[in-house]
Amino acid sequence: MINEEKLNILMIEDSEKDIDRVLQILSQGGFKIDCLCVSTAEALHDALMIRDWNVVLSDYDLPRLSAQEVLQVIKSKELDIPLIIISSHVGEEAAEHIMALGAYDFIMKSNLARLVPAIRRSLHEVENYQRFITTQTALQKSEALFQVITSNLPGVVFQFLLSGNHQASFPYVSDASETLLGLSPQMLMDRPELFPELILQEDKKTYHQLMITSAEQLSTWNWEGCIQVKGDSDIKWISLRATPRRVSDNATLWDGIMINITRNKLAEREIARSREQLAELSSYLQRVKEQERARIAREIHDDIGGTLTAIKCELFPCMDSTARKQEFYQQKAKSVESLVDRVIDSTRRISLDLRPGILDCGIVAAVQWQAKEFSDRNGIACKVSCEEDEISLDSDLAIAIFRVFQETLTNISKHANASRIQVKLIELEGLVLLEVIDNGRGITDIDMEKQDSFGIRGMRERCQQLKGNFHISGDKGKGTKVTILIPTGNPEYQSGHVNGLESGLERPVPLEAVKKKKKVSRL
Repeated sequence: MINEEKLNILMIEDSEKDIDRVLQILSQGGFKIDCLCVSTAEALHDALMIRDWNVVLSDYDLPRLSAQEVLQVIKSKELDIPLIIISSHVGEEAAEHIMALGAYDFIMKSNLARLVPAIRRSLHEVENYQRFITTQTALQKSEALFQVITSNLPGVVFQFLLSGNHQASFPYVSDASETLLGLSPQMLMDRPELFPELILQEDKKTYHQLMITSAEQLSTWNWEGCIQVKGDSDIKWISLRATPRRVSDNATLWDGIMINITRNKLAEREIARSREQLAELSSYLQRVKEQERARIAREIHDDIGGTLTAIKCELFPCMDSTARKQEFYQQKAKSVESLVDRVIDSTRRISLDLRPGILDCGIVAAVQWQAKEFSDRNGIACKVSCEEDEISLDSDLAIAIFRVFQETLTNISKHANASRIQVKLIELEGLVLLEVIDNGRGITDIDMEKQDSFGIRGMRERCQQLKGNFHISGDKGKGTKVTILIPTGNPEYQSGHVNGLESGLERPVPLEAVKKKKKVSRL
């Protein structure tokens, strides 16, 4: 026979005549039969172990094996093999009972014409069932993978449906909605209006406008706005991005994700604020530079220039041919000497303002000298404590630390109203710690946040350029403490170049680490 379909049949039958008749009908039905007949439970167990069977044909009630027992054996082995009962003396109630237990079909031996269609139908259903199981398994794996992905995404994965009459719903929401929105997925799916209620009033208009535009043009829905979760005082920035597609009844379905971008927004604001402060500081420094140039120019013009003019005037009478007494020339010489001494003093003073020569003696000597100069000029006691006579530093680094110290003393004289200052300068395992404490009125947060607090801002920027740490704190009525901590082995300062933008990316040295190092060094 052409195109015969191979069929592995396990028969539970003890009548040779019935077996031959069944096999003949199946052969005529287009099957190429491979058949094994058994009639005991032991033989049934063995047969199910040695081969895969397409179908089991069983008599209803053999002396040593019933159809009900056959079903139990097949189920115990968790096999998906259709069982068809073939019998000649079973009533309708018994047939219904065995079908309820799991038999696929019940055929009377007197009507075997139904056998071939029944077998084909059972094979087809088994094949469909196996496909269903395979598809269901693949779907379960896909759903498990989807759940793993969505649970690890930093946001809420969702589906949003807008019907033709503008009714909104959430067919799906991931578990992250509880964390981001303070709403469980089920709450949001049951009451979709809860989400727009979280949006701040000033952002609701753009939310709805962009949603409608996306639905009309089938373009990506991009929206950023602020929400406030019920019971939470903080405001969150969220970013919503979803891709639309048209579904039935002119409805639009979006697949998208919502993520928390609060940290990014705060960082953007901080960057913008830092840039603004940097621009203000740069402008301030430029003004200070011009003012300093003007001051130096005035001093040179008024002081040195005036003195040199006076010297010229003293020398002018000595250049004519008029005969004069020796006392006249001696008086002129003394006057010129006095004026030259004044020029020397002015030159030294201007030079010290630009760069104190004491820095050539080291940072310790420079700090001690500046403290004494400050104390003599302002009448404020300034005590310097240093465990070492000298700290070896790169010249540029020493100048930077000295300038921060100068600016700190200037701020104290202007604002602190202090009577006593304690200065500590210490080297700790590659770090320089400068600590200045006064007993003045104590700086406040408001003072530090003032727009014109360029002194503090400049010191902080200088320390950041040195990859160091600047900290200032005040106790009202008790005083202010300024702490700077700078690495001594800064490669950028060793090479004589500092890039403020690049150094701003470096992490400053934590003060806690210094305190620990300080304790260890003292032990």
